[in-house]
Amino acid sequence: MRDISGSLARQAYAVAAVCLVADAGLYLIGGPPLSLGWQVWVVLVGGILANAALAGPSRYSGWVSAAHAVLLVAAPLLLYPYDHYLQATNAGVLIAGYRAGAWLATRPALAALAAMLAGLVACSLIPADRGDRDWRVLIIDVGVSGLLPWMVGRYTTARRAYIADLQRAEERRQQHEAEAVRRAVAEERTTIARDLHDVISHHVSAIGVHAGAARLGLPEGEPAVRRSLSAVESSSRAAMADLRRLLDLLHGKENGDAQRQPGLDNLDELLDNLRTAGLPARLTSHGGPRELPGSVDIALYRIAQEALTNALRHGRGGTVEIDLAYRQTEVVLTITNEMGHPNTSAESTKRGLAGIRQRVALFGGQAECGPLDDGRRWRIRVGFPLEAQ
Repeated sequence: MRDISGSLARQAYAVAAVCLVADAGLYLIGGPPLSLGWQVWVVLVGGILANAALAGPSRYSGWVSAAHAVLLVAAPLLLYPYDHYLQATNAGVLIAGYRAGAWLATRPALAALAAMLAGLVACSLIPADRGDRDWRVLIIDVGVSGLLPWMVGRYTTARRAYIADLQRAEERRQQHEAEAVRRAVAEERTTIARDLHDVISHHVSAIGVHAGAARLGLPEGEPAVRRSLSAVESSSRAAMADLRRLLDLLHGKENGDAQRQPGLDNLDELLDNLRTAGLPARLTSHGGPRELPGSVDIALYRIAQEALTNALRHGRGGTVEIDLAYRQTEVVLTITNEMGHPNTSAESTKRGLAGIRQRVALFGGQAECGPLDDGRRWRIRVGFPLEAQ
């Protein structure tokens, strides 16, 4: 971040230096010769010191203005009767008046202005032979050299304060709008969570309960029906677990476990549910686990979940092979299962495969879905690129 205080100090030094050089140069070029006496040196050194004081802290602006006013009165008195008198501070008077108007409170600023105006008037009237000057020209000179810089300083400060007030008001408005948006989002999330809980969760729970009751009431045999009912129970439990995570997220709970979406670490739990439903499954991993981006980790789990659901619904019931390979530049998930009966609904399978392809494309991966050459098995293979390690 830029050092503002240091920049302001350097600018103050530069302004004081310019005033010092300008006023001292004009005094030496157009003023009395240095050989005239010690009075010339006193005025010159006084002007140098008064201009150097312009680089001091702003809280001393009133005293600096007073010093310039005193010098304006003292110079013509010390240099009298030199005919070609030139005051020792010109640019310095302007800057001193500006600083007094810009940096001081109202009362000190008015006192500094009065001192500056008095010094300019006295400088114009001393010595006595200058008293015959046109009073209109005198007023203009005093106004330009004393009043105008002070007024510009006051205006600058007032404008800066006005802009600061506008900025604070805008910041407050933005904060209020952001807070209103946050409240509206929180209320909407709560409403959605309430609707999900009241409508979907009750129905999904009822599905699982009825499927379990039907399975337990089946007579011996009927393995296909029993397996289908077990699949319904397993799927309803998994759906309820995901729904609870979603409800916790919508309610804004800070529990990390509640907000975390399932990933590859949950594959074993997914396969256990599949085995409970009567479909054998085997997981093989190669290359050792790697730290994956959260989006890729979740996408791989969801793809495996969709593929295993399709195998459970449409496959012949043989062992499902899941192969997870961590390679140097990619992670590859391959799921192979026996193809189902030709009369199996193809429309739902197409929808599932389309969802897998969309999810893979969303994160820049590649997907291959289709039957193997032997005509008896179906394979889904997805790969996501990773940064080489």
